[in-house]
Amino acid sequence: MDAATTLSDRKTVEVGPVVLLGAPGAGKGTQAKELVESFGIPQISTGDLLRENVAQGSELGRKAKAFMDKGALVPDDLVCEMVAERVKRADCVRGFVLDGFPRTVAQAEWLNALLEAGLFENQASKPLVVVNIAVDYNELLRRLTGRRSCPTCGRIYNVHFQPPRVPDTCDVDGSKLITRKDDREEVIAERLKTYERQTLPLTDYYRAKGCYVEVNGSQPVEKVTADTMKAVRR
Repeated sequence: MDAATTLSDRKTVEVGPVVLLGAPGAGKGTQAKELVESFGIPQISTGDLLRENVAQGSELGRKAKAFMDKGALVPDDLVCEMVAERVKRADCVRGFVLDGFPRTVAQAEWLNALLEAGLFENQASKPLVVVNIAVDYNELLRRLTGRRSCPTCGRIYNVHFQPPRVPDTCDVDGSKLITRKDDREEVIAERLKTYERQTLPLTDYYRAKGCYVEVNGSQPVEKVTADTMKAVRR
């Protein structure tokens, strides 16, 4: 597929399952959106699945809510059941993008078994592609700790990359910008360390499987998108 391929042509392509990995602030959400818009396949987020099942009052949702109401993590088996139910829907027949799953090697092994068993009848599934949007730790800190938000209109700024015209002041309504609790350096540093601990075994696992591609997420966003598309199309 070359640059001249039309959007309508792309939306008939068999993409197969795609797993996007990336630390908070790496731009994974941006790339997921590009894949969804380019190929017409769904993005599947475990957070969205949990909220959807709870809102619908499904059996899985009721079980998950019992844990969530206690402030406990939803067990792997429930999350996996929700993922299995979602990827077997008709809109996933050409492929789908998994965002936030798998997080552990155990979940990755479960996903492999599900894909090997076949999701749809009479369909030879394309192999899994795992794309890791890799960004240097210090760059991630700059991206995340530099975030400022307007408490009135919700607009997001970054003091390093997209600053307001007047320091600490929203361009739209003049409100004083705030730093969210989750964007404080000590909180972010712990989130990034946790991600590294959880994800390193996962990247090693997928490298050994031969389906892993690393994309330099510090490049201009258009180049990151081009490299991500190339990895998926291969």
